[in-house]
Amino acid sequence: MRITQGTFSFLPDLSDAQIMKQIEYGLDNGWAIAIEYTDDPHPRNTYWEMFGIPMFDLRDAAGVMAEVSACRRTFPNHYIKVNAFDASRGRESVRLSFIVNRPGREPGFSLVRREGAGRTLHYTTRAYATDRPEGERY
Repeated sequence: MRITQGTFSFLPDLSDAQIMKQIEYGLDNGWAIAIEYTDDPHPRNTYWEMFGIPMFDLRDAAGVMAEVSACRRTFPNHYIKVNAFDASRGRESVRLSFIVNRPGREPGFSLVRREGAGRTLHYTTRAYATDRPEGERY
């Protein structure tokens, strides 16, 4: 099961050339680029770990790609995404976010059903990856 989060997530994985074009697009719009990674891609897990610091002053897509490559080498079995932040309105807003790396095997999620008061049903998802401790999930 492929995790579908962010822009382009329903498409086949982007090539490095396509990733570079998207980074160039973000930089051309004056957006700051940041790279994040995680081994728990639950849809409500919006706080991934940041790789390095946000690249506020970087205007070269090759420099960003070098950071993407370094993150891939460091965390080859994690999800990695690129975020582009727009600060033009006085606050940071994510304008573009897309996955650039996935683990070789994506175990997916289970649907957990729980009965509540008055026979109400509550559903939630649980990542199969979280059956294992952090750092050993992939």
